[in-house]
Amino acid sequence: MKKIVLLGYMGCGKSTIAQNLSKITNIPFLDLDKCIEKKANLSINEIFEQHGEIYFRKLEHEIFVELLQSSEKSIIGLGGGTPCYANNHELLKREDVSSIYLKASIDTLYNRLIHNKSKRPLIANMNEEEMREFIAKHLFDRSFYYNQAQHKVSVDNKSVAETVQDIMGILA
Repeated sequence: MKKIVLLGYMGCGKSTIAQNLSKITNIPFLDLDKCIEKKANLSINEIFEQHGEIYFRKLEHEIFVELLQSSEKSIIGLGGGTPCYANNHELLKREDVSSIYLKASIDTLYNRLIHNKSKRPLIANMNEEEMREFIAKHLFDRSFYYNQAQHKVSVDNKSVAETVQDIMGILA
């Protein structure tokens, strides 16, 4: 059984879609950030504050590899930056992985993130214009890595159910 790996920018719906996909397929969903927090016994913010980003990215890579090596079936939701560091994008091409990029436009991401930006440390203190520019630049910087995924599913103007159906079609 291949591991199903969902990736994309914050706000694209990785967790929500993975949870729904998990219910339909009975395959457990593992959120990489939650796995990191559990292993480190610290929140992601605390890891960044206490140890810095390089430490976090090293831990993130190690745990991602562990999850891929596990014999258990799983749906793995990556952090938005995961594919961009430690050659993690190369892991998306493995034979035992079905990697799916949940592709969202800048407008879709902006409209989703503007309402809960307080929960997102990277954008919490930005005004609307700064936020839109930040998303656009980040998406541009990361698109090379995101596009290493084996499959791409657009989430623009789609319900969670429609996106899950698209993914089920890919996995069939």
